[in-house]
Amino acid sequence: MDVNPEVLAAREKLKERFAGVRTGGKGTARRTKLAKHQSHGADDKQLQAQLKRLGVNNIPGIEEVNMFTKSGTVIHFSAPKVQASVAANTYVITGHSENKRLEELLPGIINQLGRDNLDSLKRIAEGYAATGAGAGAAAAEEDEGIPDIGENFEDVSKQ
Repeated sequence: MDVNPEVLAAREKLKERFAGVRTGGKGTARRTKLAKHQSHGADDKQLQAQLKRLGVNNIPGIEEVNMFTKSGTVIHFSAPKVQASVAANTYVITGHSENKRLEELLPGIINQLGRDNLDSLKRIAEGYAATGAGAGAAAAEEDEGIPDIGENFEDVSKQ
């Protein structure tokens, strides 16, 4: 029995394609149902159970939470759910977080800065001073072409 080489090539291609679908060895049935993945709801339940064991309590009235990183960025939570267990020294913050630069939060965040953020604050201040000094020098160059006007404008215009 002569078999066409194209048919042999197609059979080999099918063997390679379905080689990983079998659940057992050669001669066993193919898997008909995909493996079902676990939902993340169980993970959340386990986490809540562990937190309950630690004795965490909700802390109401917290509008925002800022976590400062060593790189100078801030992890900012707006309207988070905060839970704490002082005995276990554990704090749980849940909610939507954003990674922001320190400059974006600066006016309202100064009272939250500590010694470890002092370097970042100095760097920001130097950056503002450099841009402010550059703008002042550019304004002084523009004023050089304008003559000073004395007390009486009419006298200066007749000259």
